[in-house]
Amino acid sequence: MRHLEIAVWGVLPYVVLAWFVAGTVWRFRHDRFGLTTRSSQVHESRLLSVGGPLFHYGLLFVIAGHAVGLLVPESLTLRMHIGESLYRLNALVVGGLAGAAAVAGLAVLLWRRLRIRAIRQATSRSDRVVYPVLAAVLLAGLWTTLTGSSGAYDYRLGVSVWFRSLFMLEPDVPAMAHAPLTFQVHALLAMALLALWPFSRLVHAFAAPLGYLIRPYVVYRHRGGAQRAAAGRHPVR
Repeated sequence: MRHLEIAVWGVLPYVVLAWFVAGTVWRFRHDRFGLTTRSSQVHESRLLSVGGPLFHYGLLFVIAGHAVGLLVPESLTLRMHIGESLYRLNALVVGGLAGAAAVAGLAVLLWRRLRIRAIRQATSRSDRVVYPVLAAVLLAGLWTTLTGSSGAYDYRLGVSVWFRSLFMLEPDVPAMAHAPLTFQVHALLAMALLALWPFSRLVHAFAAPLGYLIRPYVVYRHRGGAQRAAAGRHPVR
C-alpha cells in the first residue's frame, strides 16, 4: 500500500473533520451573529424564489440519498428484499433528479449573483472560493450517479465500506484507493468543501430556525383596536 494512499484516504479525512469542528467552534465564538446567509432578497426576489427552493430541496434529497447509500450496507437492503437492480434504478431516478435540481438551482443563484450588480458587489472572497467548489461537488456527484448505475462498479462494496470504516477508526484504505477516479474526485471535492464550510456562508445551515416547525403560532393584533377600546373606556373630557 502506497504512503500517498494512506495519507489521502486514511489520514486526510480525520484532518478535515478536526479542521471542520475547530473552524465551526471558532466561528460560533467569534462571529455568532454572522451565521446567516446575508440575504440579498431586497435586491432581487424573482430568481431567488426559483433558484432557492430548487437548490435547497434538491440538496436535502441529495444528502438523504448519500446517508442511505453510504451508511446502509448492501446486506441490509437485500434482507429487506430490495434487489440490486431496483436499488440502482431508484438511485438513478431519485438521485439523478435531486442532483439535477440542486445543480439547476445553484446555476440560477449564481446567474442571479452575476447579473444583479448590488448582489455581485456584496459577494465576499469566501463566496468566490466556495461557490466553484460547491458546484464541482454537485457536478461530480451527479456524474457518478449517472455513470455508476451501469453496474460496472458497486460503490456500496467500496466507497461505502471505506466511509463506514472511518467511524470505526480503522479506515479501509484499499476500499477507496481501488474505486474509480470519478468517485475519488467526488470524495476529495467533498472534503475540500467540508474544510471551507465553517468560513463561508454555508455555516448558516447550523443556524436554521428548526424550532419554528414546532413552536406555537404567534398571534399579532392590530394596535388600533386596542387604542379605540381604551379610548372608549376613558373618554376624552
